[in-house]
Amino acid sequence: MSYRNFDLKNGRNLTMLTDFYEITMGNGYFKNNVGEQIAYFDMFFRKIPDDGGYCILSGLEQVIAYLQALNFNDDDIKYLRDKNLFDENFLTYLKNFKFSCDVWAVPEGNPVFPNEPLIIVRGPVIQAQFVETMILLTINHQTLIATKASRICNAASGRSVLEFGSRRAQGYDGSIFGARASYIGGCAATSCTIAEELFDIPASGTMAHSWVQLFDSEYDAFKAWADVYPENCSLLVDTYNVLKSGLPNAIKVFNELSSKGFKPKSIRIDSGDITYLTKECRKALDSAGFHDVKILVSNSLDEYIIQEVLRQGAQIDMFGVGERLITAKSEPVFGGVYKLTATEIHGNVIPKIKISENQEKIINPGFKKIYRIFDKKTDIAQADLIALYDEEIDFSSPIEIFDPVYTWKRKKITDYYVKDLLVKVFDNGNLIYKSPSVQEIASYSKKELGKLWPEILRLENPHIYYVDLSEKLWNVKNDMLMSYSNKF
Repeated sequence: MSYRNFDLKNGRNLTMLTDFYEITMGNGYFKNNVGEQIAYFDMFFRKIPDDGGYCILSGLEQVIAYLQALNFNDDDIKYLRDKNLFDENFLTYLKNFKFSCDVWAVPEGNPVFPNEPLIIVRGPVIQAQFVETMILLTINHQTLIATKASRICNAASGRSVLEFGSRRAQGYDGSIFGARASYIGGCAATSCTIAEELFDIPASGTMAHSWVQLFDSEYDAFKAWADVYPENCSLLVDTYNVLKSGLPNAIKVFNELSSKGFKPKSIRIDSGDITYLTKECRKALDSAGFHDVKILVSNSLDEYIIQEVLRQGAQIDMFGVGERLITAKSEPVFGGVYKLTATEIHGNVIPKIKISENQEKIINPGFKKIYRIFDKKTDIAQADLIALYDEEIDFSSPIEIFDPVYTWKRKKITDYYVKDLLVKVFDNGNLIYKSPSVQEIASYSKKELGKLWPEILRLENPHIYYVDLSEKLWNVKNDMLMSYSNKF
């Protein structure tokens, strides 16, 4: 039986896009009269994909839209009632549901690191628990793709990267929001047309091989294209043979365009030995006087291939990257988690901790904030410090940060300034934060990424960025661990 019209054309209510146990726990909280208990949840991740040195946060705008639209309609209530699992008073609660939590978040585009709270939700535990799934899937997906895009763009060393992955994405949302995240991560444009319509991200594309195949000759195909797009003529030259057919025909058409006063734009190569072909194409184009014609390459590229062909001297101006970007193929899961870190009774915050035999799964307890510490002279980020919300730290004095791997090593920082990374987004369910445009986020991200040491941006064996706990938070965590250790 269908309860909801999942209508793509007229918009979707995603309230019920949740793990079922969020609802069963909500019913359990309600029945035990603890549903209004104030709880704090942190969304964070433990490991950087591809063994990289950083991640780029993306997806907050979509989280905000989801939280603003939360409501249970009659179809939802009927579906839940028919499960014969839920208290009728709980269903009435859901029918009258109004989101009333406080939310803090790190703004989109910021470089972020393991175990830092990217989003903090404070509010009635039924509500704060319920939003877990959508926060995770939204931030996990877009942060994964933005991070992959950033790695690829860094490997391209200033050359434009175009996101070409729509047809390989994991569904239409993967394509649309993957394009958004790719742009935040540094891509110059996307092949996804609707992404431009929705987010004003430049959409780009020329022809497929089928265009060339349709005409009686490659020259006829190129000439027809040039007649339609004389001011933006970009030709795909590898349908038959790049050097013996495609490039000579492209140069012939480019000469005809030039005689009419138009400047040809580019050629694209989608197969073959990229390094060899681009070198030969560059020589031929330059010899023909087309020094300004760009060479665009595609065909299952990623950051490692891009880095290697450039090292070999490939003559490439632009990269079109598809499936390995839009699916983050090398490591397609971003392991963000959402954990209870505190409760609140009569205004007093009570830290909570999850303990595991796997050390990396032991969470940092309490209601927290994050400080990023910058060198005053260079503006380079030196470290992040996670502290308790009510902790007073003397930032007028030198500060010592422990190495995240070699914990016996300390880094003493002097002559610095700090920035509080978390901003308040919702106050008692009311939105108080204005999301920047995607263009503003991408520009901001590029700027902030430039404040990291180049060693952190390395593709392989990057330097590990310092993230430390304040002394007070470390003591709270250690005392709780010792307390539980004595119990068991």
